[in-house]
Amino acid sequence: MGRWEPNAEQRFLVAAIELFKEVGFEGTTVAAIAQRAGLTARTFFRYFTDKREVLFKGSEQLQQTMVDALTQAPADASAIDAVAAALATAGEFFTAERRPYARVRHAVIAANPELHERELIKLATLSGALADALRLRGVQEPDASLVAEAGIAVFRVAFGQWIADAEERAYGEIVNEALVRLRTLASL
Repeated sequence: MGRWEPNAEQRFLVAAIELFKEVGFEGTTVAAIAQRAGLTARTFFRYFTDKREVLFKGSEQLQQTMVDALTQAPADASAIDAVAAALATAGEFFTAERRPYARVRHAVIAANPELHERELIKLATLSGALADALRLRGVQEPDASLVAEAGIAVFRVAFGQWIADAEERAYGEIVNEALVRLRTLASL
């Protein structure tokens, strides 16, 4: 193997997801991922701390993108509208090309309690970051936390619909529909 391998990170991601699907998360080793990717385990550790991190790669970037969108919402936007802006930007991450990966990722996480726990921690961290951004906009507690948590609920429901087997709609369309439903239910 050469000293530089193009697209190494993407190759590791693809190899890991293929192996998780074929032999399960527990049956997959870093060595197997590296071999499938045509790279070395040492190279793997330049990109990921462990095989679990393959499933959570990009979560910090998603969080920062969402917080930035919330922060950049118009000053007169309501708290829920600012969170809606954050949710809309998540569509940049959830493209049609990523849907097959997201489906496998979700199945792997759902089947492994330690991964499910890690996913919940990532979502709680995202909620906290959104609440912090709302507080910086002047939203008081408990409203900032309530709206942030409601946003995470919308995020989870929309994501669940987006990865459903027969679903073909864009994530943005689904999240907008979920927000309309939430607003309708809240007004009852």
